[in-house]
Amino acid sequence: MSGIFGMNLKLSIFGESHGKSIGCVLDGLPPGIALDLEALQLELDRRAPGKNKLSTQRKESDMFEIQSGFFEGHTTGTPLCAIIKNSDQHSKDYSILKDKMRPGHADYAGHVRYQGFNDYRGGGHFSGRITAPLVFAGAVAKQALAQMGIIVGAHILSINTISENKFNPMGEADELLQEIAGKEFTVMDDAIGEQMQARIIAAKAENDSVGGVIETIVQHIPAGIGAPYFDSLESRLAHMMFSVPAVKGIEFGEGFAISQMTGSTANDEMHYVDGKVATTTNHNGGITGGITNASPVLFRVAIKPTPSISREQNTISLAEGKDTKLTIVGRHDPCIVQRAVPVIEAATAWVIWDMLLEAKKWEK
Repeated sequence: MSGIFGMNLKLSIFGESHGKSIGCVLDGLPPGIALDLEALQLELDRRAPGKNKLSTQRKESDMFEIQSGFFEGHTTGTPLCAIIKNSDQHSKDYSILKDKMRPGHADYAGHVRYQGFNDYRGGGHFSGRITAPLVFAGAVAKQALAQMGIIVGAHILSINTISENKFNPMGEADELLQEIAGKEFTVMDDAIGEQMQARIIAAKAENDSVGGVIETIVQHIPAGIGAPYFDSLESRLAHMMFSVPAVKGIEFGEGFAISQMTGSTANDEMHYVDGKVATTTNHNGGITGGITNASPVLFRVAIKPTPSISREQNTISLAEGKDTKLTIVGRHDPCIVQRAVPVIEAATAWVIWDMLLEAKKWEK
C-alpha cells in the first residue's frame, strides 16, 4: 500500500487503531510558517471521540506530539512528524473478528489483500481513527491558507432524511463559517440540528446507524488553481475525499442536478465587479476545466452509515469456511458524520494548499 499523498506537499500517515500510536509526516512544507499549536489541538478536539452520546465512548484525548520540523514557533522546512498516542483500546472486543468478517467493513477485503497479516483490531489501518493525523495535517494547511486569506468551512447538510439549507454557492460570511466550526454539532440551523441529533439517538436505540452529507466551501481562492484532466482540482479533491473512510460519493456545484439543466441555465455567466472577474452564479462549484474560476469552490460528500451495528447480521467464518451470524460488541458511533466534518475540512485544505504551490511554479 501507499500511505503517501500529494505533489508538492507529501503527506504520509501511519499507525493502526489499536497500535501504540498513529501519526503523520508532512514533507515539503515551506520554512517559516507560523503555527498556532493551540488552534491545531482544537481541530483535533473537534474530531475526537467520547464527547457525547452521539459518538463512540472510546476516550482518546488526541493530544499530538511534534517530533521534528518545528522550531521556535515556525516550520523549519524539514519533514514535520507528529504522533498521537493511543490509550483506550479494548482489543478483546475484536478477538472474534479475526475470523468472522463484519458486513460493510474492510475486514474481508483487507484479509485477502494482505494475506491475513493485517491488524484487524478496531479495523487496524482501515479504521476511522487514522483520520486523526489527517486532521492534524489539514489543520496545518488551514493555518497556512488563512495567512493567504483563504477560508475552508463545512457543515452537516443532512443526516439520514433530515436536511438543512445548503451554503450560498456565491459564498457565506467568514464569520458564519467560524461560528459553525465552533459548534459541537456543525449546522447552520440549530433547530434542524436538534432533529438530526434525535435521529442519530433513535438509530442508536434501535441498534442501528445512519449516514449523511457534508457540504464544504473554500472561499477567497484565486482563479487559475488546478489543471485539466488528470490533475484537475476536482480529480485531486475526489482522490483525497475517497481516501477518507466511509465517503461513498462526491458532487461539485449542482452535481448530478446539473444534468437536468439546459446549457443556458448551467453556464455561470461572467462580469466585472470593481475591476475583478466574477460569475453571476456558481452552478459549476467554482471549477471549470479543472481550474478555479474565482467563485467559491463548493462540493458535497456522502458519508455512509456506520457499518458497526449491534444487530445480528449474516456473515461468514473464514476459520470454519461456512456462513454464520455475527453480533458486533464494543463501542461504536451510531453516526460518524458529525466527527467527519473536521476531517473533510482538513482533507480539503491539504489539497488546496498543495495545488496552490503547484500553481506558483507557473507564475511569471
